[in-house]
Amino acid sequence: MRQTWRLLWQTAVLAAVAWLADVAARALDLPIPGNVLGIIALLAAAFVVATGTLGSLLGAWALTLTRVASPFARGLTLGTISHAQGTAAALQENEEAGAMAGLAMILAGLLTVAFAPPVVWLLGMIQAS
Repeated sequence: MRQTWRLLWQTAVLAAVAWLADVAARALDLPIPGNVLGIIALLAAAFVVATGTLGSLLGAWALTLTRVASPFARGLTLGTISHAQGTAAALQENEEAGAMAGLAMILAGLLTVAFAPPVVWLLGMIQAS
């Protein structure tokens, strides 16, 4: 029972950290930055590719280093921070991690589309005053 709670806690913390990191414009999927945030698409694409590449190269290593063994947590983290490249890396580990990575990538994109415009509007209001 104690291991189950520990696993749930690890998963929740990793998911929260990964989602917060993903909300930043540099970690958005390619079609989202220009349409939602109105930022330079070429610059956003460069950051997206860099984030995905670094996450897929170093993500599994970092999760192993921090002793995260659950395929659920590993897939959720890799899919959120590294998008399609992280999903491919998670799928190479096992099917459950790959499925969770795909779901995390979709949910992160939907949450970003839902919450990024109000955050950008609020930041603009703060900057204007």
